[in-house]
Amino acid sequence: MEAIRQTVKVKNHQINIVLPDEFDADFVDVIILPSQNNEYSIPQWQIDEVRERTEKYLKNPENVTDIEDFLKEIDNDL
Repeated sequence: MEAIRQTVKVKNHQINIVLPDEFDADFVDVIILPSQNNEYSIPQWQIDEVRERTEKYLKNPENVTDIEDFLKEIDNDL
């Protein structure tokens, strides 16, 4: 399932949502909630973590953990 989240401006009690060209669906479910915060910020620790992981991957792309092995590690830790 593909989900698209957008914050859009309401004008005259109407909204307009433009879907990406690659979005392929004949019907969609629309849920409308008032926006509580127009700005979403990613915590700095999370940005740093992603940058560090990306850097490690780019240095050695062959040294990645397979998702199945990763899930087994997590299961063993529980």
